[in-house]
Amino acid sequence: MIQLALARHAKSDWADEGLDDHDRPLNDRGRRDAPAVARAVLRAGVRPETIVSSTALRARETAAVFAQTFDAALTEHAELYLAEPDRLLATARAAGGDEVMVVAHDPGMSALVSRLADRDVRMVTCAVAVFTWNDGTWDDVDVIAPDEFELFTP
Repeated sequence: MIQLALARHAKSDWADEGLDDHDRPLNDRGRRDAPAVARAVLRAGVRPETIVSSTALRARETAAVFAQTFDAALTEHAELYLAEPDRLLATARAAGGDEVMVVAHDPGMSALVSRLADRDVRMVTCAVAVFTWNDGTWDDVDVIAPDEFELFTP
């Protein structure tokens, strides 16, 4: 079984206009949404063993909440910051597990989720899309339609 969870970071803070985009933290809503969505994903039986995150602060903060909720290993990858869909998928494949979560940014996240779901999906902040290939391997991802697709939103 391959299970791929694709998460867009939670809502970030735009209060400090002088702050570099990479260094924007979560705002109050983001800090509320991340644990709530993580618990909903866990209640649905999804528990990634590995989480890979963009190095942007808002993504790292979101990923840390998910990692704590799922008791999952967390690594950060600079190439996930504003990554294109192919980079997001390649990083997930290289993570070394069968149940992987990627925490990153739009527009790449919405593009990849839409591609894998074979329909237009808008990934709002803190949305998590979960794809499952029951008898699949990573070679099936993006080649064969998933057996299951579920979208969690705040």
